[in-house]
Amino acid sequence: MLLPEALKLHDKEKFEFHYLYFLPWKDQMVDAIRQQGGIVTCLSAANNIQIILKRNAVARYVRQHHIQLIHAHLPWAGIIGRLVHRLTGVPMIYTEHNKQERYHRLTRWMNRLTFNWQTTVIAVSGDVSASIKKNINPVIPVVEIPNGVNTDYFIRDQAVGSRLKQELGIPPGAVVVGTMAVFRFQKRLKEWLEVFGKASVQNPNLYAIMVGDGPLRNEIEQHRKKLGLEEKVLMPGLQTDVKPWYSAIDIFMMTSVFEGLPVALLEAMSMECAIATTDAGGIKEVILPANGYMVPVDRLDDLVVQVGQLATQESIRKELGVMARRRVEQSFSMQSMAGKLERLYLEVMAGPMNR
Repeated sequence: MLLPEALKLHDKEKFEFHYLYFLPWKDQMVDAIRQQGGIVTCLSAANNIQIILKRNAVARYVRQHHIQLIHAHLPWAGIIGRLVHRLTGVPMIYTEHNKQERYHRLTRWMNRLTFNWQTTVIAVSGDVSASIKKNINPVIPVVEIPNGVNTDYFIRDQAVGSRLKQELGIPPGAVVVGTMAVFRFQKRLKEWLEVFGKASVQNPNLYAIMVGDGPLRNEIEQHRKKLGLEEKVLMPGLQTDVKPWYSAIDIFMMTSVFEGLPVALLEAMSMECAIATTDAGGIKEVILPANGYMVPVDRLDDLVVQVGQLATQESIRKELGVMARRRVEQSFSMQSMAGKLERLYLEVMAGPMNR
């Protein structure tokens, strides 16, 4: 949701936004982007190699639509963006959302090979910026712009959350632990289920919601069954309207082993969920003792304890939620992120940055 949420706040009188994507089945955000005035086109490809082979098609699009700046997200989009930058001379920005050490070997190699074929790089956290400098030692500028959340939009609605709990069959007074995630390795969702399972043995009043989908869905569903949690852990799949789900969640828990700066965490904080998380990557730049509970990535048993405490201490849970929202309002708002991006766009389009 980062792209359509940012588009809501961008100055569309000053900028016209075009969005290209390559995997046809990754179209969940197309309608949301178009509703905000974005122009969306799919240049169909089936895999990363085919994406790279679309470089001439992208270059034609750039020329035909008089694109003045390219902004790419995710490694393979970044690689093709750099090739198009070299073909067209149009300045190019790439946002790095993850640490280099966490990429597949081929992705890391391609990233390193092409990294300096662009105008500048945005790192979403200090952790990500340090990884770029350590592994690539770029000669182009690296600018830190943290991910943001639209705090005017992501506001908790207790009545909506209560209705959703009722529709899901969650008993009145139950405490709901939740997460929003792509079901892949870095999120450690099997371990997430194990943490919840241990906490729910100690407190039968706990229920869970895991919103999302991804390549490990079947494996995670089987693990849920193995742990005997099918009645306790609800998995509603991918949801494009996530606000009601955040409103139904009391404790937002993350068990990630690595992260850049997760947008779902910022959204949950804006929605006044109490946070219990590992300190993976940029998370430790967001969570402070006053606004959430955080444990080392290799101490998941500590997370069981933290969730257990939050489940039984409603006043602390609510206070942490209030402080979490205050934290994102002050330091991680989408309004601030959009403003910083627009200033960078204008700077880059004005001419070469100092190298």
